[in-house]
Formats: sequence, structure tokens, C-alpha cells
Amino acid sequence: MRAHLSLMAAALLLAGCANLAPEPQRPVPPLPDWPSLGAGESAAIDWREFITEPRLLKTIDQSLANNRDLRIAVLNIERARALYRIERADRLPTVNATVANTRQGEPASGQYSVRLGLSSYELDFFGRVRNLSEAALQSFFAVEENRRSSQISLVAEVASAWLNLAADAERLKVARETLQSQQASLSLTERALALGAVSELGLAQARATVETARVDVARYTSQLAQDRNALELLVGGPLAAELLPAEGSLQGPTSVLLTLPAGLPSEVLQRRPDVRAAEHRLRAAEADIGAARAAFFPSISLTASAGTQSESLGGLFSGGSGVWSFVPQINLPLFDAGRRRAALQLSEADRELAVAGYEKTVQTAFREVADALAERGGLAEQLDAQQALTAANERRFALSNTLYQRGASSYLEVLDSQRSLYAARQGLVSVRLNEQLNRIALYRALGGG
Repeated sequence: MRAHLSLMAAALLLAGCANLAPEPQRPVPPLPDWPSLGAGESAAIDWREFITEPRLLKTIDQSLANNRDLRIAVLNIERARALYRIERADRLPTVNATVANTRQGEPASGQYSVRLGLSSYELDFFGRVRNLSEAALQSFFAVEENRRSSQISLVAEVASAWLNLAADAERLKVARETLQSQQASLSLTERALALGAVSELGLAQARATVETARVDVARYTSQLAQDRNALELLVGGPLAAELLPAEGSLQGPTSVLLTLPAGLPSEVLQRRPDVRAAEHRLRAAEADIGAARAAFFPSISLTASAGTQSESLGGLFSGGSGVWSFVPQINLPLFDAGRRRAALQLSEADRELAVAGYEKTVQTAFREVADALAERGGLAEQLDAQQALTAANERRFALSNTLYQRGASSYLEVLDSQRSLYAARQGLVSVRLNEQLNRIALYRALGGG
């Protein structure tokens, strides 16, 4: 019995010595050259540092706690972790304990037994079980990266929705102020018409500007309600009034973008969770190849037990009652109509698909960063120009209104300058929003934090 147990121990030590999986290699996707950062520089920053607006921070916290899509991602992690534990458990022997009492016919006799044994434990000489466990582990890592990607996307989407809500609230404010101003101008125009100071054409144009502003007020009021519904869907529940954007939220910085040099290192892309997930899927495919290759070799499984047996309960643990069994089995693959060959070819094809998927993911990441940087290059100048344009139209409106009141200009000039000022103010809101959304897009493209 001791000899057989020693043989089992030696076999267990030898199990898993061979590994038929291909050597892991990270593919190098075809990308343009990217200058490296200087020594010690980093592009990593936590989203709580990136976004400094307190209301937006609390809104994102609520979304991370309640969002259903993120909850599904977390549950997928639990499922992948359980699958990995199942595969990992196959690498260890299953030990069973049995207690039996057998009674049989005339004359009455019985037998008592207690045994401890292994049940069909596979010796993993060629790494089949180990590679299956490794594939499950890499799949688990990929699911975890998918959760990180979902969280980064959720943070970006909530921030974008919150900023859109702030922008439409600002647009509604501008439309209401313009409507109030134009209604006052219309009242003055109606009195001026009675005195013969303006024509019917001037009155008609004044009314047209009022109705245009009314249309915008109604449109932005409806859009504001839709924006809030979209934000609450992302948040996963009603949003308290104190978390809604305050007036003028877009006029100051609501987020802080990491100061980036002109060139970015390619290593930045490798931190993106979607790139890491693609790499883990590639590792899982390589492990599947190892398991498929191992299926061509013999497999050895052990069934063994040791214990005591006696015809009386009192003599169950007395000397001379020991029993044992040792049943090794060798499974020799001979003919399976090409099933194992097809399984290996499938695993190899899956690996090529994983390589292509990894390269495409990296290329997509590169393009997203490049597009965000290209857009950002013109946004600062566009914002400066739009602010200057708005200031110039404010000056023009003030001057034309003063000249009209002094009789040195027509009312048509006042109406035209008022329309230009309204368009410039609305354009300034849009440019400010685009500048903020670009910060979020770049932060998301760099893999978040």
C-alpha cells in the first residue's frame, strides 16, 4: 500500500510538467510613430481629480452605485470568477470519504467499511487541465477589464449628459432673456408706430424676432426635460435638484484636463481596458491551443482508496482490517474521425481572430486619441474667437440701440444687431460645451483613471 501511495505522490509531482501552449507574444499593430514622453512623465490621473465640479462628482458617484449596465458588468465578473474556480479545481484531486454497512440474506451476515479515496484524478502530464484553467483565468481578466471599460464609459457618458444639460439650461436662459428684451422692444415699436416713427415693416420684423425667441424657449424647455431624463437613466434613478448644474456652470472650468505634451507614448494605449481585455482574450486563445494539443497525447487518471473493513463494528479499526485499492487508467487516443484535429484547428483559428481583434482594438484606440487631440488643437482658438465675437456684438447692439434712441439710426439696425448678438451668445454656449466634451473624449480615449 505504501508503495502504491508513493507512486501516486510521484505521479502528482510529475503532473503538469509539460505545456504545449504557444509562447505568449504581444502583436505589434501597424501604427504611426509616436514620440515618447520624457523620463518620469505619466498620463495617468484619477477621474475624481479630472472632474472637480462637486455636483457632477456626486452625480457620477450615484451612477456608479445604481447604473444597471455597470451592475451587469460586475455580475459578469462574478460569473467569470466562478468559472475560473471550477476549472482550477480540476487541477486538484477530489477526495471522498465513504462509510458503508452491508447486510445480506440467510444466514444473516454483514460488513462494515470506512474508506478515503481519490476519484478519477487526471495526471496533467501535457498541460491539458492547466491550460483550460489558464484560459478560464485569462477570460476572467478580460471580463474584469470589460468592467473597467464600462465604468470609464459610464463616467464619460454621465459627465457628457450633465454638461449637455448645463448647456441647454444656458441656452434656455439666453433665449428667455432675449425674448424678454424683444417683447419690450416690440411694445416700444407698437407705440412708435402709433406716433409714425416706424413703419409697418419695422413692426413686422420686431414681431418676427419675438416669435423666433418664443420658439427657441419652447424648444430648449423640451430639450432640457429630455436631457434630465437621459441623465437620470444613466444615474439609475431620480436626480436631486441640488445635483443639477448650477447657473453658469459652463462659464468656468468644470473639469481639469491633464497637461499633455505634443507626443504621447504608445504605452498609454496599452493601459486602456479594452486593449488589455483584447490581450487577455489572446492569452486565453493561446491556452486553448495548448489544451487542444494535449488531447493528442495519452491521458492518465487515478482512482484509489484506502480504509478499514470488518464483519463487526467493533473490529472495524482493529489490526488486520486495512483495505486499499489503486486503479490507474490510461486513455490512448486512436481514432476519432478527425475530431481532435478539427478542435486544434479551431483553437488556432480563434487565436488568429484574437490577434486581429487585438490589433484592431489598438488601432481604434490610436485613432480616438488622435482625433481628440486634433479637435482640441482648434478648440482653444475657436473659443477665444467666439468670446471676442460675442463681445463685439454686445458692443454693436448697445451702440445701435443708443443711436436709434437719438434718432441717428433706424430700428432695423437695432433688430439686426440684436439677432446677431443672440446667435453669438448661443454659439458661445455651444463652443464652451464642445471644449468640455473634448476634454472628456480625450480622457476616455486615454483609458480613464
